[in-house]
Amino acid sequence: MNYKKNDTVTLDIIDIGQDGAGVGRTDDGYTLFVKDTVPGDRVEAKIMKAKKNYGYGRLSRILLSSEDRVEPPCPTARQCGGCQLQMMSYPAQLAMKEQKVESDLRRIGNFQNVSIEKIVGMDSPYHYRNKAIFPVGTDRNGKPVAGFYAGRTHTIIPNTDCMLGCPENHEILEKVLGWMRKNHIPAYDEQTGRGLLRHVLIRKGFATGEIMICLIINGIEVPARRDLIQSLEAVPGMTGITFSSNTKRTNVIMNGPVKAIWGKEYITDILRSSKYGIQVWYQISPASFYQVNPIQTQRIYEKVLDLADLTGKEIVMDLYCGIGTISLFLAQRAKRVIGVEIVDRAVKDARKNAEINGIDNAEFYSGKAEEVVPAIYEREGIRADVAVVDPPRKGCDEMLLQTLISMQPEKIVYVSCDPATLARDLRVLADHGFVLQFVQPYDQFSNTVHVETVVLMSRVKEK
Repeated sequence: MNYKKNDTVTLDIIDIGQDGAGVGRTDDGYTLFVKDTVPGDRVEAKIMKAKKNYGYGRLSRILLSSEDRVEPPCPTARQCGGCQLQMMSYPAQLAMKEQKVESDLRRIGNFQNVSIEKIVGMDSPYHYRNKAIFPVGTDRNGKPVAGFYAGRTHTIIPNTDCMLGCPENHEILEKVLGWMRKNHIPAYDEQTGRGLLRHVLIRKGFATGEIMICLIINGIEVPARRDLIQSLEAVPGMTGITFSSNTKRTNVIMNGPVKAIWGKEYITDILRSSKYGIQVWYQISPASFYQVNPIQTQRIYEKVLDLADLTGKEIVMDLYCGIGTISLFLAQRAKRVIGVEIVDRAVKDARKNAEINGIDNAEFYSGKAEEVVPAIYEREGIRADVAVVDPPRKGCDEMLLQTLISMQPEKIVYVSCDPATLARDLRVLADHGFVLQFVQPYDQFSNTVHVETVVLMSRVKEK
């Protein structure tokens, strides 16, 4: 049957796609991706976009609910594009993510007999994020609103009380919106390029309780500062009120330096490992990369240390090191740690964090890992005994993988936020003398489709 836009079809949902939409099949085999559905649902959907063999639909009604379907606790869960799986029970989310890691390793990486450890879930999959960025706009009545973009749009769904963020976000956002209303401060309009306030960034140190706010503005100064400060300084834990200027017509959120109008330009936080007796302090600025889920991050870093199995004699390279979060854990068990990060500000933060913690056996290089690591290895002759890589979703650069293959570290510990690129990169390493020895998924991003995975690759020693 030839399906077209606006047709209404009945589907059985059999899987979840990469973006969290349910994957459905009609009785005659046509595939349709339908947001807000759960495997096991039988639904009626309206086709919004039709191609020859598949299409995209909008949920019209649920004919038969999956046993894994639950009522989302957030009232805007369906409209918001932030978390895609709130309508799925938490055990089902975990099972789906574990299966996704296994499937990608088998299908993309061709690891047919891989053994995967049980996914590490959370005691509570809500209020775990230590960072949130809220776009600011205007509603139909001209009043300022903050929230999140609807999926695949820049339409703001008002929500100051996100279920994934820290509870303080609600009070802070309401105070900012009140300040805007009182002082007639306009929200930024993407269509015209006019208006002042673009985004509100909030960070919290879960261990220290410190909170900071950064206003991203389409201007060079924050007006009515006294009112803003008087309102926000009363929030428990507030240590810094800052702003960053971004006057460009761009989707990039932060484009300029951060300036404090009250308090500090950063917060501090602590990551601990009772197992290893490690406590590391971090200084975190608004633009710093710092894992958003500190509960799971502690578990992941302990696993990295387990797999690295350091004796104190090793040279370790931490690639895509950010502000040195993993590096400073490793440094307390290694002879020397070399961190590499492309963001220059993050490298400065990493060096500062090493200084704060009195760690003198960690050094940090600014630049692309695929350029810096070959230079260190080929020109200076420095070889890593253990390499730790924690790349962005696109995975490791091909040149970096080739350098690791040439360098032949005893172990490569790979921390991944995308199973597909992980599987691709592991296949390259496996084809050049490394063996996949350990895989463990972690639910770092509960109620979303994303999953973190920690992997150990070991070098095959010649007999």
